[in-house]
Amino acid sequence: MSNKNVATRYIPIGLMLFALFFGAGNLIFPASMGQNSGVNVWYALIGFCITGVGMPLLAVMAMGYSGCSDLQEAAGRAHPLYGLFFTIVAYLAIGPCFAIPRTGTVAFEIAVSPFMAKEHLGLGLPIFLAVFFLISFWLSASPQKLVDRIGKLLTPALVLTIVLLIVQSFISPLGEPQAPTAAYATAVTAAVQGIIDGYNTLDAIAAFVFATLVVNVVKEDCGITDPAEITRQVYKSGIVAVALLAFIYIFIAKIGAESVPAIGMQSTGAPVLAESAKILFGNAGAIILSIIVLLACLSTAIGLITCCAAYFLKLTGRFTYIYWVTIFSIVSFLVGMFGLQTIIVSTIPVLMFIYPLAVVLIILLFTHKFFNGRQCVYAFTIAFTFVMATLSGLATAGIKFEGIESFLTAYVPMHSLGMSWIWFSAIGYALGLAWMKFVPEKN
Repeated sequence: MSNKNVATRYIPIGLMLFALFFGAGNLIFPASMGQNSGVNVWYALIGFCITGVGMPLLAVMAMGYSGCSDLQEAAGRAHPLYGLFFTIVAYLAIGPCFAIPRTGTVAFEIAVSPFMAKEHLGLGLPIFLAVFFLISFWLSASPQKLVDRIGKLLTPALVLTIVLLIVQSFISPLGEPQAPTAAYATAVTAAVQGIIDGYNTLDAIAAFVFATLVVNVVKEDCGITDPAEITRQVYKSGIVAVALLAFIYIFIAKIGAESVPAIGMQSTGAPVLAESAKILFGNAGAIILSIIVLLACLSTAIGLITCCAAYFLKLTGRFTYIYWVTIFSIVSFLVGMFGLQTIIVSTIPVLMFIYPLAVVLIILLFTHKFFNGRQCVYAFTIAFTFVMATLSGLATAGIKFEGIESFLTAYVPMHSLGMSWIWFSAIGYALGLAWMKFVPEKN
């Protein structure tokens, strides 16, 4: 590959990364947030972009900076068993348990069900999911062609259809943003709630996985071996991806905020997008939205199946890559049969558990040299975060320890917002640094 091609290769790699990120949740959550935040949509977007844009970028950059070959190695700096545990949970969450089935069910809810009679929906879902995951299986079977298939083909078509919807929303605005709901009542609460909303994308977790894919593409496809140059290419690819994410989030949230006068408040972002497209483009609107959803969800499913299959093949050392692609495609189909609402509800407790652990791992990877990579800092920080993340996940699942919850609500800031783990992480980090200072490292 020529030097010129290598110098610009980060662009299609960045487009590939954007396509892998941009899927089901990235479509429905900004639209719903826009409706609920109303006139405070821009404050909510600041918070949403922190966790929905900033954290994925930092995760990609942290993995590139760390020099770790994969997520298990990075998390294993705390302890090898924790690295194994965290990585398996992360892959299952963004893989066959939640994220992959969600891509298929969201695609069905927005792109297919509006065209079907209600009495046929029960039969339509399994047929659609079977076709959806059959295509995902076929495209995932040849990962070496992923950049060309996604970065060069699917992504430009995806961006084009979204831009058409955005342009029309400026030509024919749906209405004016309304008063915000209680969770977004002030600028501060809107920004904080936006941060929580950004969790739902799962992108900060997926970024660890996708970063590994990007690093491998940079090494193998571009023929780059110098660690510093690999890091630079990963950084530039990440910036391309999240810049596109931010652009899409901003304008989908804008459409959501302006849609209330035209379509009323909706329970989720799916009908917000569907009804808005119909108004903006008439009958053609539903078709345009279908293209957006199918491309976004299909590209994300391909990336997730590919990464999950590669990891479990490496982890077990058994069977073949195609075997694991087949397993994850089938399991995702079966989970998808439970429907979108069940998947979303089931995801939230796991999300509240794993997301804080992902955030502190990013911080630890970036500050690794500051504390000389001492395991004690990793261990203390993650241990304190783990306790609060577990309590948060259990509480979200309806399992509450009333005495502990009452104490934390009364004395720990932001506990009611699900963010009290921040203080415990800081305490763990400080204790790790103190331990490093007073307890010599074993040779």
